[in-house]
Amino acid sequence: MKKRIFTGAGVAIITPMNPDMSVNFDKLGELINFQIENGTDSIIICGTTGEGSTLTDAEHREAIRAAVQYTAGRVPVVAGTGSNDTAYAVSLSKEAEQLGADGLLLVTPYYNKTSQRGLVEHYKKIAGSVSLPIILYSVQSRTGVNIAPETCYELSKIENIVAVKEASGNISQVAKIRHLCGDDLDIYSGNDDQIVPLLSLGGIGVISVLSNIMPKETHDICQLYFDGKVTESAQLQLKLLDIANKLFLDVNPIPVKEAMNLMGMNVGECRLPLYRMDDHSIEVLKKALQDAGLVK
Repeated sequence: MKKRIFTGAGVAIITPMNPDMSVNFDKLGELINFQIENGTDSIIICGTTGEGSTLTDAEHREAIRAAVQYTAGRVPVVAGTGSNDTAYAVSLSKEAEQLGADGLLLVTPYYNKTSQRGLVEHYKKIAGSVSLPIILYSVQSRTGVNIAPETCYELSKIENIVAVKEASGNISQVAKIRHLCGDDLDIYSGNDDQIVPLLSLGGIGVISVLSNIMPKETHDICQLYFDGKVTESAQLQLKLLDIANKLFLDVNPIPVKEAMNLMGMNVGECRLPLYRMDDHSIEVLKKALQDAGLVK
C-alpha cells in the first residue's frame, strides 16, 4: 500500500488577515492550535479556502513554513501548490518539500484548462520533481476541469500520487474511481455534505471547510464511521448539514471567514476580488450559527 498522509478530517484552513490585509501569522498559529486541540487530523494550508491564489510567493512560502512550525509534528501539514502553470507548480512543490510539508494538494489547472492527456502529463511532471505524497484535487466548479476516473487510474500508477480530493459532488464518479483504483488511490471528500457517502465507498476522510468552525464534530463524523458506528456518524452528518451548506451562501471562503468573525475569532476579511457578504446573507448565516450553538 502507498504512503497514506492522513485519515479523518483535515481542515482546509483559512488564512487570517490583519486590517491592512497582510497575513496575520500570529492568528494562524492560534487557529492551528485550536484545530489540533479539537481533534483535526491534518492542516491543509494555502488551498482554495486559504486564498492561496491571492498570496504572494513570499506569503505562500511563509504560510507553509509557519504551518509546519506551529503544527510541530502533531499532525501532517499538506501544502496547496497547484497552479495552471506546470513549471510554477513544480517550483512551489519543491519549495513546500524543502519547508517541511508532509504532502501536497494539487488542484487541476484552471482558466487555460487542459485535456485529460494534459492532466496526466501535468501531474507526472510535478510528481517526478518531488518525493512528497500528492493529493490530486478535482473541483470542476472552480477550475472548469474534471479529473475523469480513467485519468485517476492512470495517475494512481505513479508511486507518490496517493490520493484524490473529490469535490465534483458526483457520487457515481467517486464509485468509479474506487472501482478502478482500489487501494492505489485514497479518496477524500471535498464536500462537507458528502462525508459519510464517500466513506461508505471506501473513502478515508474529508478535506473540510466546516472544520474551521467545528473541528471536533467534523473529526467525529469520520471517527464514528471508522469505529463501526455508522448510524451515529450519519446522524451527526445530517445534524451538521444546514451549517455546512450555509458556509456556501457565497463564494468560499467568504462565508466561513464571516462565521469565524461572528464567533469572535477575528480572522479578518477576504482579499479582493472576494468581497464581504450582503447583510441579509450575514443574518441567515448568523441564524445557522445560533442554531448550531456557536454564537448567542
